[in-house]
Amino acid sequence: MSAEPEDPDVAPSPGEILGANVRAIRNRRGLSQEELGAEADLHRTEISHLERASRDARLATIVKVARALRVPARDLLRGIE
Repeated sequence: MSAEPEDPDVAPSPGEILGANVRAIRNRRGLSQEELGAEADLHRTEISHLERASRDARLATIVKVARALRVPARDLLRGIE
């Protein structure tokens, strides 16, 4: 990953939007990545990859995370067009 500031003219990728949504909801719920991973039956590093958009998320992973956060999957996808 680059240390340079991101170009404000470049829209965030779908993965970046998904990751930001997961992080925001997780933080509002007061959960650590490890706690969310345990609730979703995923390893903490999978949550980290998801939040950093360092890997493409599988649909099954999105559904597991949404259920663990007790939100509809569409909340995790909000802002993706």
